[in-house]
Amino acid sequence: MFIKNGWYIGAWADEVTDRPLARRFCNEPVVMYRDLATNTAAALADFCCHRGAPLSAGRCVEAGIECGYHGMVYAGDGVCVSIPGQGHIPPKARTRSYPLVEKDGCLWIWMGDPALADTAKIADYPIHNDPVNWPHKHTMYPVAGNAMLMVDNLMDLTHLGYVHGGTIGGNAKAHVEAIMEVTPKENGLSFTRWMLDHTPPPTYKRAVPHLADKVDRWAMFEFHAPGVVEHWVGAIEANTGAYDRGKRDGGFSSRVLHGLTPETETTCHYFWCAANGYGQHDPKTSEIMFEEIGTAFRQDQRIVQLQQEKLLEFGEDHLINTVADGARMHMRRVVERLLAAEAATPNSVR
Repeated sequence: MFIKNGWYIGAWADEVTDRPLARRFCNEPVVMYRDLATNTAAALADFCCHRGAPLSAGRCVEAGIECGYHGMVYAGDGVCVSIPGQGHIPPKARTRSYPLVEKDGCLWIWMGDPALADTAKIADYPIHNDPVNWPHKHTMYPVAGNAMLMVDNLMDLTHLGYVHGGTIGGNAKAHVEAIMEVTPKENGLSFTRWMLDHTPPPTYKRAVPHLADKVDRWAMFEFHAPGVVEHWVGAIEANTGAYDRGKRDGGFSSRVLHGLTPETETTCHYFWCAANGYGQHDPKTSEIMFEEIGTAFRQDQRIVQLQQEKLLEFGEDHLINTVADGARMHMRRVVERLLAAEAATPNSVR
């Protein structure tokens, strides 16, 4: 089951150019492209209504996207606007279109009922519009695991000391004992974790060699259903005002946007972008940070893929929850409520 009445990241804006890009979302084949006349991005079902060829095998033209089999052209609303060799275009000559909105460096897609696609519900992420103070770099990892397993992973950070001990994690005991505050929201949640007087993890020290040997470390996360998580992590010298006075400069600081977009029930697209908040004027610093964080996220990719394999083999009936699952459990309740509401909606797109 997928939440379809919600905004997912379908691509980074610079991924969709004058060449069609094929992806599968919520088990539906989609092609994204930009028409040459307006440079506007659009998303259609990857299917030509003439003989079923994938539109992604065609090319972008001024009027839209041209099928690579017999040359039929579709506009961004899915309507066929040209058929070679005939003037009359049948009313049924069309393919499905999906709402697609470009905002904050992302292309956001809505897989459900287009009438419900409220753009005000797209998560705001102005960090991507401030490259001077937050230089950033993005990518996408294909994950052979359910999207919600990846969201689970971000909701329970006690895994950092075990999965990421040599990168962003560090001491496992410190993560388990972190000060944790969870704030439920209607369609998501936020949480803040503090590790005070803590030895910085290897990634932080490699990124900021002058970082103190003891730091106050924060992690602030926010989940926006159905599949977006934003976080801000960092650390400065212990007892210098991070925890009690809101001081954040002078150490390590990074903001990351995560987009967990379902591909199928057991695979997903993991979009992530890391923004550098400590060495903004040195491109090398941002590259080092991106590589370090990328290594850590590859570790997440690996463990979730292994988890998915075992869940397919054993099922979920024997799984338990622990104290550390508080944020994750609230996130799951939000998702279950949205799924139930969508299933109860007449004519909902499933």
